[in-house]
Amino acid sequence: MRDANSLRWRLLWNLALLLVVLMLASGLSAYWNGREAADTAYDRTLLASARTIAAGLSQRDGTLSADVPYVALDTFAYDSAGRIYYQVNDIHQRLISGYENLPAPPPGTPRTDDYPALARFYDAQYLGQDVRVVSLLKPVTEPNMNGMAEIRVAETEEARVRMARGLMADTLLRLGMLALGALLLVWFAVSAALRPLERLRSAVEERQPDDLRPLPLVEVQRELWPLVQSLNHFTERLRGQFERQAQFIAEAAHELRTPLAALKARVELGLRSNEPPVWRQTLESVAQGTDRLTHLANQLLSLARVENGARAIAEGGAQRLDLSQLARELGMAMAPLAHARGVALALEAEQPVWLRGEPTLLNELLSNLVDNALAHTPPGGNVILRVNPGVLEVEDDGPGIPADERDRVFERFYRRGAHGTGLGLAIVGEICRAHLAQISLHDGEQGGLKVRVSFIGD
Repeated sequence: MRDANSLRWRLLWNLALLLVVLMLASGLSAYWNGREAADTAYDRTLLASARTIAAGLSQRDGTLSADVPYVALDTFAYDSAGRIYYQVNDIHQRLISGYENLPAPPPGTPRTDDYPALARFYDAQYLGQDVRVVSLLKPVTEPNMNGMAEIRVAETEEARVRMARGLMADTLLRLGMLALGALLLVWFAVSAALRPLERLRSAVEERQPDDLRPLPLVEVQRELWPLVQSLNHFTERLRGQFERQAQFIAEAAHELRTPLAALKARVELGLRSNEPPVWRQTLESVAQGTDRLTHLANQLLSLARVENGARAIAEGGAQRLDLSQLARELGMAMAPLAHARGVALALEAEQPVWLRGEPTLLNELLSNLVDNALAHTPPGGNVILRVNPGVLEVEDDGPGIPADERDRVFERFYRRGAHGTGLGLAIVGEICRAHLAQISLHDGEQGGLKVRVSFIGD
């Protein structure tokens, strides 16, 4: 089973099958060519015997007689494996010598053009055996007898079959030796051609897990360059992914270290005091810090979900969904928060907007955009969520974002102030890239910020 998956064995097996087919075809061709050659050779001998018998015909007292010399049948005595039958008929088709009931030529049997004789060759059955027969007409011109005598000589086909089989066996033997030699040559040629692949395998096997350098192209054939280039391209993308993960872990550790250190300092400060009001103030401060840490941890988990969802989309896991319905459900869920902050949340979605995407990621995108807008909109302000065919917009009348900072807000952990985790818009940007959507920031109609996401329609 291991060899069945080997490229070397597959090539040899396919070549062996092809050679077997060619050998069978060549063997059949050799057999029929051998039969044709045997028929030509033995037909000539049959005709010679018939002529010899015809030469012994004589007429006496108006009766035709046949003197069959031994030499007429001696031709077959040493080189024929079968039996010989003959028959001599006079001008009235009466038997005058030989075997009875030897088959006559079938109607329409043509006269042979290969020899200067009034002869016809044909195949027949005699005494339950396959025979080859020649019918030779001998003109008889005597004063009291004028017509055509007929001499038939038949031979069983064992000799012809043996000769054809011999030619076929010889052909198959030569072809078999040639095929065996070809397979051996192909074996060595394929083995030599696969050595660069073996070196490539060894080079990959001997590398350390963190060694993602490109594989060299100089030691492989030109036909293998696309494979090596594809491996190098994959390795480059893998290295970039590892670098991004390492950078993200370092940034996340840094972002977590500072609030954890502050949280620990507040707890230690509270423990030094014996005053209950100080303890309460410390606990309230710790609760606020815990909330911020929880929010940061949730944002980090959201980034992990974005990567898993992006893989699902790339592997064909996207679903056909209505963006208007998602926005409507999110608006209902965010309404209490907007009311608590004194902000009016409005939804403009008059018709279904169908697209292909991952519903969890799109809900995360909507949630981050609306939450970010609510966080930067002062009490009494407005946040509008619009859903149009292929376009999603979230607009607020907060302070907005300066034009020179609009590209940086999509970077991880970038903050414009002391509040927030710096991950909200970064998560939105990752979700947009996973859905092949374009995100852009614009000035709002009321002076705030308008975020526009353009999708590829379904």
